[in-house]
Amino acid sequence: MNQPFPPPLLPYQRVGQATGLLTKQGFSSTIFEEMSLLNNQHEAINLGQGFPDTDGPSELFDAAISAMHAGFNQYAPISGHPQLRAAIAEHQRRFYHQHVDSETQVLVTAGASEALSASIAALINPGDEVIIFEPYYDIYPAAVALAGGNLKTVPLMPPTFEPNVEQLETAFSERTALVIVNDPHNPTGAVFSSEVKKRIVELACQFDAVMIQDAVYEHLVFEDSFEPLFALPGASERTLFVSAISKTHSLTGWRVGWVVGSADLIAPIKLVKGYYSHSAAAPLQVGAAAGLNLPGSFYASLVRQYAAQRDILLDGLQGVGLKLMQPAGTFFIAADAGELIADKGLQDAEELARILPEQAGVTIVPMSAFVTAEFAPHMQNWIRFAFCKKPEILQEAVERFQSWGLR
Repeated sequence: MNQPFPPPLLPYQRVGQATGLLTKQGFSSTIFEEMSLLNNQHEAINLGQGFPDTDGPSELFDAAISAMHAGFNQYAPISGHPQLRAAIAEHQRRFYHQHVDSETQVLVTAGASEALSASIAALINPGDEVIIFEPYYDIYPAAVALAGGNLKTVPLMPPTFEPNVEQLETAFSERTALVIVNDPHNPTGAVFSSEVKKRIVELACQFDAVMIQDAVYEHLVFEDSFEPLFALPGASERTLFVSAISKTHSLTGWRVGWVVGSADLIAPIKLVKGYYSHSAAAPLQVGAAAGLNLPGSFYASLVRQYAAQRDILLDGLQGVGLKLMQPAGTFFIAADAGELIADKGLQDAEELARILPEQAGVTIVPMSAFVTAEFAPHMQNWIRFAFCKKPEILQEAVERFQSWGLR
């Protein structure tokens, strides 16, 4: 007797399956929910989730408050407040010499998350392939699954976390519709080399794929200047550039982001995005515009500030069984905790992460939360620290970790 085919998964089930949250018992929590709960239970220092513990520049608050008093409290246009779109276009010109039309090539979104989700939903058909690099930011597989796409991953192997060119080439096919390049890269802190970026562009052109550069950490590159994909030959018309004020301006809760690209790409994304949130908060868009218009000294001091905070962890966590990778960008440090895990008689980084809040008073995230099941064995001993915290908080975390790790 022929066995009936199982019913197709519903969209929410596809999302749960793609993110590893669908179990026989139902849905499990994300690693961030789990770690935050443990952090709060044990009053630990949270170096797991990537949110700053300081507010952004006062100029943004002043502009947003003034906008509220001036009556900017109703719906903003779907494309975004003209003042913010103009500021985004000027930002692109000022930092990257990119000239875009703020009317047709800039779309304001409710955070970078909506920019990414709406772009994926607008530009792929069910069955299309989307290439991402793993470890990955966890919204990518969820958004691809919701749109009915098929995920193809290119591994970023430690310690360099640079993609292998042959594996990159193998990932492309006639079914490739999108390539998502998170650069600077969360969770590893890597910045892709010019050679790798050029090869990504060449392959995207060869297979007629659109590239999405998730560049929310664009202003957190420590050594070299940041190189956007759209600046490379052949890339400008097929690249979407996504960013936000969340990381640069330390305002993750404002949810103001944007996507910049050719008018032919922005128009369909705008159509889809209009039925997601309609528009980001109107007065906060005015505040975001003030943030983008801050002088170059603000951006330079930001890099110096985070480099100093990075070094507190890099210097302070020596000798406790960790191999820390110095990040080229972002505010994350990836570390191989294999020696510490063995010394403590633990199974893997997930077990380490679950006991640290109670035993050490510090919360981190296992890197296995950012990979597919196939790649998980390569990440079983790897953890991620977020150094977007006040220097005194980071120093306290170092002392707690040392005290526990050296016992």
